[in-house]
Amino acid sequence: MKRQMIKIDEEKCSGCGLCASACREGAIGMVNGKAKLLREDYCDGLGNCLPVCPTGAISFEEREATAFNKAEMFNEAAANAAKKAEESCGCPETQSKSIRHENESCACGGHTEEKAPDALPCGCPGTQSKTIKHNASELCGCESEACSCGNENAHEGGARNTSKLSQWPVQIKLVPVNAPYFNNANLLVAADCTAYAYGDFHNRFIKNKITLIGCPKLDMGDYADKLTEIIKNNNIKSVTVVRMEVPCCGGIEYAVKTALQNSGKFIPWQVVTIGTDGEILDE
Repeated sequence: MKRQMIKIDEEKCSGCGLCASACREGAIGMVNGKAKLLREDYCDGLGNCLPVCPTGAISFEEREATAFNKAEMFNEAAANAAKKAEESCGCPETQSKSIRHENESCACGGHTEEKAPDALPCGCPGTQSKTIKHNASELCGCESEACSCGNENAHEGGARNTSKLSQWPVQIKLVPVNAPYFNNANLLVAADCTAYAYGDFHNRFIKNKITLIGCPKLDMGDYADKLTEIIKNNNIKSVTVVRMEVPCCGGIEYAVKTALQNSGKFIPWQVVTIGTDGEILDE
């Protein structure tokens, strides 16, 4: 059968391995320092590997190829995931590390800066579709939801930092395509790790937006079809993509780009990249 497949130019390939890490189906591997399409029946032809290649070695072509074997690929991916849970896979996005922010110290009081290098954790203990309206009294004590106290600082910088989420659900795979809150919405499509990495995520990104989250590394299937339907069937005003710097997040950026192209609409959009240390790297 003829279908869209990826094509890897070995001369352009630098051997960085980012495409192999981004390929959640396991179709790409490294052979003699070069990326190779090892299993064409595992390649869905959607190109999550495409945006992460730094040398432009990956492109699309339509050719005769074995049909995409989703069932076998899924079973093998599940088995590999179980194995990697027991072993360190060495992929950049799964490497463990402690993140200590500047001018912050551990609240446990059990060590000093000198006794807790970055490589060591401190050992402290502990580790239905709807529109959401937040009550202003949570911050300033006003009675009504439409607060008119005029104290902007009370709402933005009060002692209690409230959620800015305006709808439910938030998972891309669960959200209804024709939910009423999509009308005239500024859309946020975020990799789920970003909310944990970036400290002020609600105020900086979720506020005044409709939020959709997902993880292209862990979710089976592609988000592009669902996002295309959302953009096609609703009056979306803008799209913001927030992703992590790790290679697998290229999948969520690519899905949004594909959806915007397939929708046939011209909509302002931007991509913001968050580093694993919680800093904004690019926007």
